[in-house]
Amino acid sequence: MTGADGIHIGGLYKVFGGGPASVMPLVRDGVTKQELLENHGHVLGLRDINLSIAPRSIQVVMGLSGCGKSTLVRHINRLIDPTEGEVWIDGEDVLALDRAALRHLRRHRISMVFQRFALFPHRTVMDNVGYGLAMQGVSRADRAERAGRWIERVGLAGYEDSYAHHLSGGMQQRVGLARALATDAEIMLMDEAFSALDPLIRSDMRTLLLELQKELHKTIVFVTHDLEEAIEIGDRIAILRDGGIVQNGDSQDIVLRPADDYIAEFIQGINRGRVVRVGSIMGPVESGLDGPDCSLDAYLEDALPVVARAPGNEARVVDADGAPVGAISLDRLIGAVSGNDPPREAR
Repeated sequence: MTGADGIHIGGLYKVFGGGPASVMPLVRDGVTKQELLENHGHVLGLRDINLSIAPRSIQVVMGLSGCGKSTLVRHINRLIDPTEGEVWIDGEDVLALDRAALRHLRRHRISMVFQRFALFPHRTVMDNVGYGLAMQGVSRADRAERAGRWIERVGLAGYEDSYAHHLSGGMQQRVGLARALATDAEIMLMDEAFSALDPLIRSDMRTLLLELQKELHKTIVFVTHDLEEAIEIGDRIAILRDGGIVQNGDSQDIVLRPADDYIAEFIQGINRGRVVRVGSIMGPVESGLDGPDCSLDAYLEDALPVVARAPGNEARVVDADGAPVGAISLDRLIGAVSGNDPPREAR
């Protein structure tokens, strides 16, 4: 792990209680979370987490309440220390950092956005956004310039002198996002950042985040319990249950190839037509197929009318350069939308 870029977590365990080391043999032998609590008075937070997060990607960590997702994210900046395991960032052992180095990591390299905003009610929007910069020792003039730029970027120009408690929930979360961005940290940890917002505002915040990511290319670890949100945002999605990772993959893997019955139940209500892309279910390239062509990245519901108009209800699949990379039939599309997936074939 030492030479790798990105975030790498290996063999990570977290047990809460008076003597976590004493119960680790039981945890490694597979004792359940409930048994550990009832019979040994300890709480299992995480069990054998192994996760690599690529630089400049969005890794979603999701699961039901109590599954360990927030506990996991707080190990990255060592707000929580593990019982066992490793955490590396760009080849640096986070667990080996002394107090000064850890403080530098938190102030300069990692920022955090919380569910409940965590704003200072007695400070203005400008002061809240500039708080991390003040902790970095940035001069007042530079703080004002950088904070003002991010306030405008998240759509809050004109509210610089307002106090946080005068703002709506969505506006407060924009302040929290601007504060995280202002420090220019390469890593952002977002712990249920949009969960307290109304659905429409939440959707707006997801759109804003994705727009910013196209521009800034941060490494983002995003915690949520909402699968649709995870699919919209994440390059990869790790689903936790009782402290362990059940499945980690891209949205197509999760929806088309659930690892077990738990994941299958999780995705049961998903509209596959708006999630699955043509490239994930296409067949091999066939000669003699004419247009209209279907984009590799098209969602199934957008591809259906295109393929329905094609001769023989079958169309070529083309990449961004217009080169044919596969074929898609109406039967295959309907099967995938309904959940009767054909086997995935090599491109």
